[in-house]
Parts: sequence; structure tokens; C-alpha cells
Amino acid sequence: MATRTPENIRTVALVGHGGSGKTTLMEAIAFDLGLTTRLGSVEDKNTLSDFSAEEQKRQISINTSVFSVEHNGKDLHILDCPGYADFVGDLRSAMRVTDSAVFVVSGVHGVEVQTEKAWEFAEDLGLASVFYISKMERENADFQKTLETIKNYLSEKAVPFFFPIGSEASFKGVVDLLRKKAYVYKGDGSKEFYETDVPEEMESAVDAAREELMEKIVESDDELMMRYLEGEEIQLDEILPALRKAVRERNLFPVLPGSSSANIGVMQLLDTIVDVCPTPADMPPRKAVSGEGEISVEPDADGPFRALCFKIMVDPYVGKLSFLRVFSGSLASDSPIYNVNKQEEERISAFKFMRGKEGNDVKEIVTGDIVAIPKLHSTAVGDTLGTKGEKAEFPPIRFPKPVYSVAVIPKSRNDEDKLATALGKMLEEDPTLHFEKNPETLDSVLSGMGDLHIDILLSKIKERYGVDLDTRTPKVPYRETIKKSAKAQGKYKKQTGGRGQYGDVHIEFQPLPRGEGFQFEDKIVGGAVPKSYIPAVEKGLKEAIQKGVLAGFPTVDLKAILFFGSYHDVDSSEMAFKIAASMAFKKGVTEASPVLLEPIMNVEVVVPEEYLGDVMGDFNGRRGKIMGIDSRGHLQVVKAQVPLAEMFRYAIILRSMTSGRGNFTMEFSHYEEVPQDIAKKIIAQAEAEAEEEK
Repeated sequence: MATRTPENIRTVALVGHGGSGKTTLMEAIAFDLGLTTRLGSVEDKNTLSDFSAEEQKRQISINTSVFSVEHNGKDLHILDCPGYADFVGDLRSAMRVTDSAVFVVSGVHGVEVQTEKAWEFAEDLGLASVFYISKMERENADFQKTLETIKNYLSEKAVPFFFPIGSEASFKGVVDLLRKKAYVYKGDGSKEFYETDVPEEMESAVDAAREELMEKIVESDDELMMRYLEGEEIQLDEILPALRKAVRERNLFPVLPGSSSANIGVMQLLDTIVDVCPTPADMPPRKAVSGEGEISVEPDADGPFRALCFKIMVDPYVGKLSFLRVFSGSLASDSPIYNVNKQEEERISAFKFMRGKEGNDVKEIVTGDIVAIPKLHSTAVGDTLGTKGEKAEFPPIRFPKPVYSVAVIPKSRNDEDKLATALGKMLEEDPTLHFEKNPETLDSVLSGMGDLHIDILLSKIKERYGVDLDTRTPKVPYRETIKKSAKAQGKYKKQTGGRGQYGDVHIEFQPLPRGEGFQFEDKIVGGAVPKSYIPAVEKGLKEAIQKGVLAGFPTVDLKAILFFGSYHDVDSSEMAFKIAASMAFKKGVTEASPVLLEPIMNVEVVVPEEYLGDVMGDFNGRRGKIMGIDSRGHLQVVKAQVPLAEMFRYAIILRSMTSGRGNFTMEFSHYEEVPQDIAKKIIAQAEAEAEEEK
């Protein structure tokens, strides 16, 4: 590696829609830099990036792969990010720790939905960005048309730095607009090309594009602008600092054409990354929070060591790998490291610069480095690492909330015993997963970003830990309540030779406002029920309401008033009064117009305007109520209240309905009465399930 200084480092995320060519680009970069002796392909399942069994089986990227390489004397940390919506968590965490992003846009399909999502992240994080228009050798590939989609959908500040020479099958090289040089490739997949003059038929277009580019660059430097406007020729070494400033401040986004599979234009992309993308030292200070409040972490190699864990990977050979981005200071591998969040010291076994699944050990890391550390015990994604005594923590990485849930059922007792361990490991690797045991339905609910996400997780659990799981739609946590008051007597009398059992209670059941739960009131006068048995009556009722009279769901929002009863000096007991109370509950609630309640969710859907009608119509079919519509830039925000029972597959439906451009969040609002026709079906199903269990 080159001299280890922040000024010599570039950190780049390769981002874009699934299938746009990120992994193929990374493969070409690896080949051109000598990491491999031949170009692998996704179809042949032999790329350095997609090395997991699931990635090779499905031929898609699931995880971010990290490559630490050298080009032109500079250290590059390149993160090849997944492009499918289900793995947006990996994309978000990778972009949080890089200083720039290369947007890979298919020259055939243009800007696609996940490219738009990545662009939103880049804007949010203030990342310098470069566009690489891929697949220029393909039929129907069109550089100018793709450039227009970039300008229309993402930014007008996208400006060509290179033009393609030829198109589709005749694509053979690129023209550097700034240097006015052409680079023509041999076309045999090697990195070999020769430098030549701009083709004569392209000269006028190149001159016009160069003038536009120069105007954009000099806008960031008043002195250069004056000289340029006066007609003075500006030298390249004067242009580069202004160019880097414009790119760093997101006032200009370079656009380059290329073909990764034919290995055309890849070296020029690497040169562009080195020449124009910011170094860690160029970046503004990062915010962190300590006991004294917010502080600024300067990107200073001589400052205190501060790093953020952005990814955990479990390697079958190495074990747990924790991936860190260093934002300040430096650290040697023989020093201890301190987890600020956990307030725990960790032992470093090695620093590894990764190249896919392979790692090279290094002795020291500095500001800007992205490194993997094996076997850190307590470190989790989002933790801040420093040296002992450090108190400043970086803000946590903002991951999207899960939107798709299934109930998981172990196929055997052995699977059940191993499930907790397996899920614990998977949750550590993937913060966009969530698992909980629902105390009401007793379902084990696994939630993620979509059906593909969950499907891959289940495959990993089976492959790694030998745990086989079935899935089904989770049960809805329905509840029951009453609509009117009713009185009932519960009398339990049992004589079995010797001491008997006797308890007698009269209870009035009254409905309460929604959300009030259960209340108990003692109105006994004259000792009709002795004080010592009153707690037993309340306890009996609290146990009874757990299983309602309609379908066995918990009963809520009712008040029970104990107003009369009787007892026996010898035969009465706490158990007898508990049983009597439950008998009164069943009788009284049955006569108090019991109804089913269902959870209603607050749902917020964000979609482009053209899908607004479809989304609203779909909500009507889900028994939803539209609560309002707001605008957010060019997007529409639909706020609705929808029964949970109608929302379990909504993530898949919305993605299909909006071509992947819609997203939503959902949280619990309140309980509402279930319509009678639907309630009948739920009750019948509950009765059938109860019959099966007998």
C-alpha cells in the first residue's frame, strides 16, 4: 500500500439499482489492479464481490463487499453495495462511512428506482458523487439518453467528463473532455488501451462539451472564472483544485461511460476517483456527542482515535468480523481498542484490509481507513470505537424499520432449541431485522425489508446453523370487549366428602372507553364476601379476561363491580372465589354484547404523484381511511389508518404497484370494532382451531 496518510486515501461506495452492473464493475477494477488473473462474472458465480453461497445461488448482491486497493499511489477503499430494496440497510450503512459514491447507471435502462433511493441517501449525507454509465456495449445502450435521465431524475449538475467512442457493439473507447485525448481499447477484455487524438467526427461535440465543463468548474473559483472569461487558457494543474472543490461541494457531478464486462473505461473511472473525489482530510468535521454535549471530530490523523462500526459479518473461517471506518487519529494493531457505547475494552487480534472475502493484515490504521477486525466481543453495528477514557459517541446509523413480517415455526424440537442462538447471530449481522415473541398471540415474529430478505435469512439459518423453519402469516392480536352493562352471579359449590368448596359472587360488568383496560371495584357491604377473599375475586377476573368468550382473545376496556355474594364458614376458600369470579365473567360478558376489536395502524406512504390514485384506491379495498395527503417535494405523502390484518403483505403489494418507487412506515394507533361479517369468520376460525387442539 502507499504511504498511510489521509491525503492519500479515497473511500467510495459503488451504488445503483440491482442489475446495473456494480459487481461486474468491481470485478473489472479488481482485474485491472491485479487482484485476479481473469474477469469473473455474476453468471459464472466466480466474482470476488458475490462470494457467499446465497449470492452465488441467486446471482444478486446481498451484502456490501469491501475492497482495499491501490491505484496511482493512492489507497482506495471501495464498497460494492447491494442494489435491491430488501438490502437497503447495507447500502445506508456503507454510504454513511464513505466520502463519495459512484452511481452505476445502466446505459440501457437509465435511472431506476433504487438509484433514486441511493441518491436520496447521498443528498442526505452530502456525498460527492460520480456517475458511471455502464453496459455501453449492449444493444440499445444510449449515453446521451441516459445522461438526460440522470439530469431529469437526479441532478442538472451532472456533466460529462468523457464521451463514448462508438456505440453498442462498436463501443471501443472514451474521449477525455478536459485533456482532449482519446483512449481506445483493444477490445479483448484486457485493460490495455492506447492514447490517440479525438476522432475527427467528434471534435465539434467534444469542444462544445469541454466548454460547458470548463464553465462549471471555474464557477467554484472567482479568480479562475475571471481569467477564463477574459479568454485566458487555464492549465490542467490549475483546474484540478477547483474541480475537486466543485465535486466535494456537490456543485458538479462527473459522468463517464464504460463497459465493465468488456473492460472499457474502467481505468479512466479509477483515475477520476483519484483525481476528483475528496480525501478524508477534505471532509468537514463529523458530529459526535459526549457528556458535555455535541462536539466536532476533525479528520486529523494526529487527533484522538475515533471510529464507527458500520457492518458485522460472520465468516465461516475467521468468525465474526467487525468493519470500522476511522474518522480521526490512528491506531496500531498491538494497542487495545475501547468500545465507547458498551464502556468495554476489546482486544485486537489483527487489522485486515479486505478484498472480498480475503484479508491482508496491516499493522496500523489511520484517518479514512476502512478496516475489518476479527473477534471483537461486544462491538455491534453503530458502536463508536476509541481509546480508553473516550466518551464521545457518533450518532447511530439510521436504518429503515422492517416492513414485512412472518411467523416462524421450528420444524422440530431440536430446531426450537437452536433457534435463539441462530437468530441472535443473524440479528447482530443485520440491523434491519427484528425478532420478537408476541406475548398475546405467542407467535415468533420475524420482520425484515421484504419477502426476499426473509427468504434469504431463512436459507442462511438453515445453511449455517442447521435450523429448519416453516413460516406463515402472523396472527392478529385481536381483543374483545363489551358494549353494554350486565350483571351475573358466579356460584361455585362442590361437596366431595370432607371439606367442600364454596364461593358466591354477584358482579356487574360495565364497558369502559377504548384504551382504559380493566378496572375492578369492591362495593361489598356488610361482609357478604369477607375482605380476605376480595383479592381472590379480582385475581380470578384478571385470569378470566385473558381468554374472552367470543374467540378466546383478551377482553379489555371493562369494569367489574363486585356488589354482592355469600360464603361458607368452613368450605369457602380463595380458590373457590377465584373460580366463582371466572364463572360470573363468562355469564356476564356473554350477556353484555361482546364484540371483537382489531388493531388499527397509522400508515404513511410516500409515492410519486402518478401512483397516488392507485395507492388511495388500494387503501379503500383494505378497509382503510385516508386521513390526509401532503406534498414533499415531487412526492406525495398519504396518511391513512388501516387494520393490521390488511397490512401483512403490503410491502410486496406497494412495491409492485409503484414499480418500487413507493415506501411506507407503520405504527400502532388504536383498537376498533371489527365489522360483523368479518368478526363471524374470525370467531369461526378460532373455534375450529380450538377444536383441533382438543
